[in-house]
Amino acid sequence: MDLPDQQALREPSQRVSPRAVRMWTVEALFVVAWLVAGMVAWWFLDTGSRDAQWVVGSILLVVSVGYVAIMPRWRFRVHRWEATSYAIYTQTGWIKQERRIAPLSRVQTVDLERGPVAQLFKLASVTVTTASAAGPVKVHGLELAVAEELVEGLTAAAVAEKGDAT
Repeated sequence: MDLPDQQALREPSQRVSPRAVRMWTVEALFVVAWLVAGMVAWWFLDTGSRDAQWVVGSILLVVSVGYVAIMPRWRFRVHRWEATSYAIYTQTGWIKQERRIAPLSRVQTVDLERGPVAQLFKLASVTVTTASAAGPVKVHGLELAVAEELVEGLTAAAVAEKGDAT
């Protein structure tokens, strides 16, 4: 089946904010902090042989440093988005990568989300819920002004669409 070029599954044209790298780094540090807290608790609660704790701690250290150093930059290279007059395109992930197109005729809700770390970096995420079993389409790491404009544009386009979003 030949699709017009504008509807082909392709790499979206817009990158997320470069500040998303710092946001994802801080979020990764929170994850690592929880894991380190678990290791410290294990250290004090299990006073037996320390061999397993040293092995697990060493592996945790290597994996944590790699996760904090690599994941945010890798995600930034992958994450893209684009909104057109007929669809929203996204590309997300870092280990498992996914490209999706959500036709505006299928849009049911458009949400703007800002967690505490995103607020610190003046970033936001946009979630587009569609009539799809694949779940919502999410764009993380957008500058707040861009996210607000995207929400407004998608909402207006979805309202103007003649489809019934089912």
